[in-house]
Amino acid sequence: MELAIPVEQWSGAVGTVTLGATAEQGGTRRRTLTLGGESTLPFLRLEGAIPNPPALAMEVLDASPEKWPEPLRAPFGNVLDDPAAWAVKCVEEFGADAIVLRLVSADPQGQDASPEQCAETVRRVLQAVSVPLIIWGCGDNDKDNLVMPACSQAAAGERCLLGTAVQENYKTITACALADGHLVISEAPLDISIQKQVNILLTEQGLPLDRIVMYQVTGALGYGVEYAYSILERTRLAALTGDKMLSMPMLSVVGSEAWKAKESWLDEPKWGALERRGILWEAATAALFLHAGSHLLVMWHPEALRLVRAMLTALQPA
Repeated sequence: MELAIPVEQWSGAVGTVTLGATAEQGGTRRRTLTLGGESTLPFLRLEGAIPNPPALAMEVLDASPEKWPEPLRAPFGNVLDDPAAWAVKCVEEFGADAIVLRLVSADPQGQDASPEQCAETVRRVLQAVSVPLIIWGCGDNDKDNLVMPACSQAAAGERCLLGTAVQENYKTITACALADGHLVISEAPLDISIQKQVNILLTEQGLPLDRIVMYQVTGALGYGVEYAYSILERTRLAALTGDKMLSMPMLSVVGSEAWKAKESWLDEPKWGALERRGILWEAATAALFLHAGSHLLVMWHPEALRLVRAMLTALQPA
């Protein structure tokens, strides 16, 4: 007797978003990166199409990460003081699909770098690498409102992804994206209702759905990741059942969250080898978010990226 495998029929699909612009499209990127487009749950090709595989970005800080543990610093050698050289290493040696440039130097509680200084860093990174660029502010809303216009203009035409738009502070970043041809990261604090509301606010400003990438602020393995998984999964299910305002691709920040966990960096011999523990913590966190429905992962350690890339390759159809 033949066993009939039940197949779910979905009424909706995840929308597509393309990062980067080639010379023909008015930019200077060597290639673009398209996210989303699937009509099924992650890796479940039996029930629908998955035209674009998940992508892996690496994060570059524009100020040297003095507090990074040695197992995390070691692979980068002497480039951590130079964002452009750091980005080159991530792309050419480690195989990153995109670069996330986080402007930590702009933080008023830190270096308080000027908008002009941040814009110059954006130009240098764009000149150094030819993959799509994600420009992420320092997290201080008032300072980001000053920095993002300068950085957006410096990257005009490159179809960068600007981050992040939150419910309380979205108008400036949306205006920048509309003026300079960029995309926007829509941020929410692990809350589907807030995520949907931010998306609605962005579209009311005139930003099309295909220029929005969603980001739920998650934790890492062992730090409430079960709830994070459920939120991402419910968001994917909403898209597949036809909710257009939750149909955009999703981004997950993995590296910084995984290396916050004390299990990844604390020198405790009973927990296993320190030089591998953080790598595995990051890779396991990434795997969870991929299976929950994330389309773009922001990684820190190159070995963690390699492990996740191998998993993605193994899950591709023969």
